[in-house]
This record gives sequence, C-alpha cells and structure tokens, in this order.
Amino acid sequence: MPRYNDLFELSVEDMELIEEAMRHAISARSVALVDEGNEDREARENFVRKAHELLGRLHDQKIFYRPKSGVYVSG
Repeated sequence: MPRYNDLFELSVEDMELIEEAMRHAISARSVALVDEGNEDREARENFVRKAHELLGRLHDQKIFYRPKSGVYVSG
C-alpha cells in the first residue's frame, strides 16, 4: 500500500495560490448555501468549516518577519 509524502516543498507563491483557491471555493460554497434551499446544506456547511480550519492551519505555519534588534513598527 502506498504511503503519504510528509515532506512538502512549496514556495511562497504556491502557498498564496492555495490560499486564494481555498477562499474562492469557500465563497462559491457560501453563495450556494444562500441561493439554494436545504438540499445538501449540511455537506456544504461542513466543507466551508473544514476549509476555514485548513486556512487557519496554513496561517499558523507562516513565519512572520520581526527584527531581532531595534524597535518594531507595524503598518
């Protein structure tokens, strides 16, 4: 049986593309939740919830720059 690859080499651009695609998929499913009735509503809600959780995990893995010396000024 094949094993999963647990080592990924993605660039910053790859991550941005994945996040953009996830936001687009969430948006499309959210619109479908509003436009359509209760048919498959639970499945769409589960997808949106899981997609938001995935975006959160991706965000948590980012390393944000903060200078080691000096005063950090944001914005």
